[in-house]
Amino acid sequence: MLVVPSPEYRDLATYGRRYARFLPNPCTFLVAGCYRHDNWDRPLLPPGAGPAILDNRRHAPHPADALMAAESSQTLERGLRLLRLLADGHRGRTPTELAAELGLSRPAVYRLLTTLQEGGFVRRDGDGRVHLGFGVLVLARAVHPLLREGALPALRRLAEEVGATAHLTIAEGDDGLAVAVVEPTWTDMHVAYREGSRHPLTRGAAGLAILALRRGGTGYVATEGQLQEGAHGIAAPVPGLPWLEASVGVISFTPLDPETVGPRLTAAATALSRSLA
Repeated sequence: MLVVPSPEYRDLATYGRRYARFLPNPCTFLVAGCYRHDNWDRPLLPPGAGPAILDNRRHAPHPADALMAAESSQTLERGLRLLRLLADGHRGRTPTELAAELGLSRPAVYRLLTTLQEGGFVRRDGDGRVHLGFGVLVLARAVHPLLREGALPALRRLAEEVGATAHLTIAEGDDGLAVAVVEPTWTDMHVAYREGSRHPLTRGAAGLAILALRRGGTGYVATEGQLQEGAHGIAAPVPGLPWLEASVGVISFTPLDPETVGPRLTAAATALSRSLA
């Protein structure tokens, strides 16, 4: 046990560093002084009253704890970067390619992959290439209700203004999934498009708009009869959200004027992006 012998010493940090190796708990300081550890101008004990024991464990974390917290934070950040890389590239990568693109050693990448694979967030194919795992879909589906809630006001306006069924479609792998649909209230006939409908991204305006987004495009896409015979569709990608690949679109049995409807969709997609950012 160490007691600082003089009452005029008020620098705990100095004595903590100098004598910590002699203390059973380096966060406990024994000071023969009369000043509080949280207010140096307020006396803790009257002069000459003897040593005061200041236990700083609640205020100063152990250096080892701080180091472990920093390492955990760095590991989490690396794991998230790896998942984003797999999501952005839309193709499998070898561990060597991942190490080069992330600027990490191969052993570090293998450790990350082992943990992520155990959680189902990544998977390896027969050639050893790494892809996103289906565990990511579980997390994504938990976000769907939030996306739907955020998109409904804009979709209602579109449906009423255009007189066509409006929808928000997101990418799930190679498919497009409709997570929010609003039908117009005043038309005699409209397309019945169910939430949860799924189709390949290579078919229909909604999927093609998402593919255009992957190439950096932000303009609208118009199609006819690709998802349903006689149906016309226009969609615009939702820009500026790296974590979301989505499009806002309308579909109708009557022809739609792309020059009139397209800018409305682009504006709605941009507004939705701002609300979700």
